[in-house]
Amino acid sequence: MARLILKNLSKTYGEVPAVRDVSLEIDDKEFFVLLGPTGAGKTTTLRCIAGLEKPERGEIWIGEDLVNEWSAANRDVALVFQQYSLYPNYTVRENLAFPLKSKLRRTSAEDIGRRVQKAAETLRITHLLDRRTDRLSGGEMQRVAIGRAIVREPRLFLMDEPLSNLDAKLRELLRSELRELQLRLGATIIFVTHDQVEAMTMGDRIGVLREGQLVQVGTPHEVYNFPHNTFVASFVGTPPINLFVAEINAGKIVAVPGGFEFSLQPTADSRCHALTHSRSRVRIGVRPEHVKLVDTGGIAGTVYGAEDHGVEMILTISIGDDFIRATVPPNTRIPLNASVRIGFVQDKMHFFDVQTAENLSLVSS
Repeated sequence: MARLILKNLSKTYGEVPAVRDVSLEIDDKEFFVLLGPTGAGKTTTLRCIAGLEKPERGEIWIGEDLVNEWSAANRDVALVFQQYSLYPNYTVRENLAFPLKSKLRRTSAEDIGRRVQKAAETLRITHLLDRRTDRLSGGEMQRVAIGRAIVREPRLFLMDEPLSNLDAKLRELLRSELRELQLRLGATIIFVTHDQVEAMTMGDRIGVLREGQLVQVGTPHEVYNFPHNTFVASFVGTPPINLFVAEINAGKIVAVPGGFEFSLQPTADSRCHALTHSRSRVRIGVRPEHVKLVDTGGIAGTVYGAEDHGVEMILTISIGDDFIRATVPPNTRIPLNASVRIGFVQDKMHFFDVQTAENLSLVSS
């Protein structure tokens, strides 16, 4: 396996920038997730690493080698796509063996047999080796597609949304299997997804892309708890973070005078003013799990909606023109349109600049 380094990578299609000045270091044996919405530049970045696209600027290092001028075949990386890319008339054994029969590889028949058997055992598909791939389920086909990558024993595995065509239950199963496989193989994996649950549960680290730019890199804990800006804060987390603009006024946060306002606790008050300095308006972020129902005080609102998720209940509470989501215990039963009062866990609140959308605590530090 190998380390990957990208230095100021940029790629455009016509006049449209797909990847803009991306610099990134991925360690050997790391499971790294590129996360972002459709059109963020995730697949283009992956294709540049693989050698399927040529960047206009920047450097791509795999191990100790600068590979910008190397062909895709010489980079020794394995791609796993959203589409399974299998030969339907071949058996699983023939599909697994196919990448090793290239004249460039010169792999002996004995070595091919050994690698195919090892990959099949690793992925628990030995019983399928003599079955044609057009007779497999979606999950079985994806295992074979991953097996085709494993047999090559590449320096890097590049995976472009390989689980997105599967149903929810199978996706969950293969997420854990793929993570276990990576640890067992000691593989370096760059995994592309738009699904933040996949990113949070699988990645050692996450790189969040937006409009071709890398806006934050960190562990799942860091990305969730210390988002660099409102985009990261709202993109990562289910249900999404609550965001509202408010004035800071004499120890109070005032979103709507007399309707949506609350006093700051002393520690939060000093932190708020230390972060915001001369700013009087900020955008405040509060995760739903940090919104609490209270009996007295707090902010008055009305239950607008309720979602029962089994392990938790998600309430949507209207406060004037604002809607606040709160995660509450599953046995909470409050009828729609009922009046409630809420409070926030103030040491978990985020303060964002209204203009730049940057997290002020991170800017200040």
